[in-house]
Amino acid sequence: MADVRATVGQAIVRYLAAQHSERDGQRRRAIPAAWAILGHGNVAGLGQALEELGGPLDLPTYRPQHEQAMVHAAAAYAKHVDRLATHACTASIGPGSANMFTAAAGATVNRLPVLLFPSDLFANRLPDPVLQQLEHPSEHDVTVNDAFRSVSRFFTRVHRPEQLLSALPEAMRVLLDPVETGAVTIALPEDVQVEAFDWPSTFFEPRVWHVRRPMPEPEAVERAARLLRRAERPLIVTGGGTIYAGATDALRAFAERFGVPVVETQAGKGALPWDHPLNAGPVGANGGLAANRLAAGADLVLCVGTRLGDFATGSMTAFARDDVRFVGLNVVPMDAHKLGALALVADARRGLEALHEALAGWSGSDGAYQDEVRDRKAEWDAIVDDLRAPVSGPRPTQASVIGVVNEVFGGEATVINAAGSMPGDLLKLWRGSDPKAYHVEYGFSCMGYEIPAGLGVRLADPQRDVVVFVGDGTYLMMNGEIVTAVAEGLAFTIVINDNGGYQSIHGLQRSVGSPSFLNELRHRDPASGRTDGPTVAVDFVRHAEAMGALALEALDLDGLREALAVARASERVAVVVVRTDPERRVPGFEGWWDVPVAEVSEQASVRDARAAYEVNAARQRRFVARHTRAAGEDDGS
Repeated sequence: MADVRATVGQAIVRYLAAQHSERDGQRRRAIPAAWAILGHGNVAGLGQALEELGGPLDLPTYRPQHEQAMVHAAAAYAKHVDRLATHACTASIGPGSANMFTAAAGATVNRLPVLLFPSDLFANRLPDPVLQQLEHPSEHDVTVNDAFRSVSRFFTRVHRPEQLLSALPEAMRVLLDPVETGAVTIALPEDVQVEAFDWPSTFFEPRVWHVRRPMPEPEAVERAARLLRRAERPLIVTGGGTIYAGATDALRAFAERFGVPVVETQAGKGALPWDHPLNAGPVGANGGLAANRLAAGADLVLCVGTRLGDFATGSMTAFARDDVRFVGLNVVPMDAHKLGALALVADARRGLEALHEALAGWSGSDGAYQDEVRDRKAEWDAIVDDLRAPVSGPRPTQASVIGVVNEVFGGEATVINAAGSMPGDLLKLWRGSDPKAYHVEYGFSCMGYEIPAGLGVRLADPQRDVVVFVGDGTYLMMNGEIVTAVAEGLAFTIVINDNGGYQSIHGLQRSVGSPSFLNELRHRDPASGRTDGPTVAVDFVRHAEAMGALALEALDLDGLREALAVARASERVAVVVVRTDPERRVPGFEGWWDVPVAEVSEQASVRDARAAYEVNAARQRRFVARHTRAAGEDDGS
């Protein structure tokens, strides 16, 4: 077949437009759009190609206000579509490309695919150093982009056009592999982007990448089934992998058939609706009372699609029984083996279905345990009702604001957040009825993720209501993407909780004995030199209006309801500002997070906090695999 004469940039665009993913017989564009901020490193190369070919190939390009934001948006898009598609992102050489690094790390931490094309120095080394090039005294080939190696699941630098013939297929393979997925980085030297090459036309033919669903080994399934049959107090911890694998129906069927309660991680919230009788709520450091008490008493924990971060395990204090055993059902072997678990390395849906079948004939947990689960859930639901209820005072609580927003938008709107005290409060208090109703990035907990994520989710699901929660501190980091929403006509609602600074860390700071320092948004006191003067007044309403948003202020909960109704009906991005009480916080519920306290200090409050820390740290467990045989039979753990 005839060759196609095209530049490297043009070849990339042609190739990406022809890629599709397929799972369970459903096909979609794998890279349906791109994001770009153009500079001298890519404007004549990949930028030119996107302009010339993007329209004819139905590959639109979006222009954000910050390079970090576009990668956040791509990751959010990928999360919302169960990792079956993502967006490509290109930035110029030097600071533009380096700005993508933080969001690339977040994507890999959260096991979300993003495709990055950072521009690089001249391959021919004629302009050397080129503007914005990092010079290294002993390694001439080191560039800023080498930093991406540590956060990318696949990294390469294309020095010659023909290297794309192997680099791009490998990039797609990693992006769409449920085990290996994360940030994929292809560094593009500025001069190479514009070089022409005779490409085989077959390279640009449509290609479908099958997204695999690995089956578990039958022997491992049988060993896991034996452990479950022996359990008296089994528990399921569900993570994001359950949702990404489309395994929520399988989870529901398994839990209902065997009477096993389900507790949630941040990424797994929504796998069962909040009001399902076996959904005991969130577990761990930010967990609820029901889930944490069930976890403390569990003798067998089935971990489905979770990477078991420190919040889910309560920094290794949540699962308290000496005889507790774990079964890890995960497509990623590293995650399946955590906590010394019997590993079921498989797709979450197929693993649950296989385990369900292997347990045929088992009656499940006994009636007394199921009665306890029902009672604990009822107790927890009543606690959440109380926390969400209005309270007297000059400002509403953050919890009551969450309750009102949930009430106005319902259980199917997608709520987005990433950092501060809000993720923990949302985990406990947001009541979603849909697996895509809860979108909190808590693997990296990256401040600034929220508003760009609103762009990504809205592009992925234009018909769904989207609500972005941000604190005032986070808003000040990356509010510029409101302009992007205005430019692209993307309507969603941003709720700003104005509580005077970084109140999450402010509370944590004081809990470890340190006096207030540097976390509230205050003027510096000229006399003391400390930042403990009056609160800095920021008019968030006028700021959002200046960027083109519909901006509203709510002075109380009734005003909040009215403002949210207006925002929801708006055909443009809307910002609702509400001042919340920074001191009336949602309490903890027997969960603990390991934040070490200074071992020595002249401050009595720090010494007291250290003493309390040591008491809690003594509860931490080290779980190791147990290999025992009973009656000549390997129990598999």
